[in-house]
Amino acid sequence: MDDDELQRPEHGPLAGFTVGVTAARRADELGALLQRRGAAVLHAPALRIVPLADDSELLAATKQLIDQAPDVVVATTAIGFRGWVEAADGWGLGDALLARLREVELLARGPKVKGAVRAAGLTERWSPASESMAEVLDRLLEEGVDGRRVVVQLHGEPLPGFVEALREGGAEVVGVPVYRWLPPEDLGPVDRLLDATVSRGVDAVTFTSAPAAASLLARAEERGLLPELLAALGHDVLPACVGPVTAVPLQTYGVDTVQPERFRLGPLVQLLCRELPARARALPVAGYRLEIRGHAVLVDGELRAVPPAGMALLRALSRRPGWVVPRADLLRALPGAGRDEHAVETAMARLRTALGAPKLIQTVVKRGYRLALDPATDTKYADA
Repeated sequence: MDDDELQRPEHGPLAGFTVGVTAARRADELGALLQRRGAAVLHAPALRIVPLADDSELLAATKQLIDQAPDVVVATTAIGFRGWVEAADGWGLGDALLARLREVELLARGPKVKGAVRAAGLTERWSPASESMAEVLDRLLEEGVDGRRVVVQLHGEPLPGFVEALREGGAEVVGVPVYRWLPPEDLGPVDRLLDATVSRGVDAVTFTSAPAAASLLARAEERGLLPELLAALGHDVLPACVGPVTAVPLQTYGVDTVQPERFRLGPLVQLLCRELPARARALPVAGYRLEIRGHAVLVDGELRAVPPAGMALLRALSRRPGWVVPRADLLRALPGAGRDEHAVETAMARLRTALGAPKLIQTVVKRGYRLALDPATDTKYADA
């Protein structure tokens, strides 16, 4: 083992941060990716998916397509296309559906969808490398859609402007609803995530589908928490979306989101690994570098778990680093502490123990406490 390996921190880049996961599908995969990088994960599926074989609308749309051949079929997601074929098999219509799809112009949105198409024994006419529905739309409009019948495999998410642009071009557009999103049967996890978000108990919330984002916003509105949720997502809690379509419901409310360049779970996690540490407050205190994360602190790169009461005190002290914070102000910062200032002393003792460096926080007799900001940086934070 070389020196670099000996000095490498044992914690991951997301250690000390808590990330909310709203995904219903592939949630385990996303959660595992986050946990492997050190994050604590709060999973709250904001949706559930109706099984395909139970969806009468899909059956009706499938029969209509078989009976009346379209000019173009657009496959938009790999899971949706595979599910459509599997559901048709279950209804005894699989062979008829595949036969019809072999006769039409079949477009696949990106490599993953193309793989699903070919796995079904079909060959797509064309597929964009970009996985962009905008590029699919451009191709269709360049070909001309006036008088053509275009079937679009829907996947539970909005396609902003896509269907409208085709209809304006003269096309008859038929949507095939491959699966349906519904609110979760158990709203408990969603409510816990909402409470954690508005109280800043999470550092980021991830969204992998537009319906999940819309569902969380709708539940917040039902509970009267929508203004608080929007305030949290607008300032302290990072909303991270897998792509621009997923972000649409949040953007409708004026919430800015971050998105990876490639619309995949891996790049989404990599984005969080960059963004969250960059947002953490780092201060030079008593000869140490103190980095304050969601539920832990890095002291010269060493991860220190801190209890919630201690984190509340540390955040209150860090808002004006180097300045004395009165005990009364610190008491108000403590969750559920009541009126006894002794609670501040108890929580402060535990905080110092957790940090492993008692001199980081100084007691100012009869006044309160202060972070022992290094003298050379006092001026920088004097007006903070």
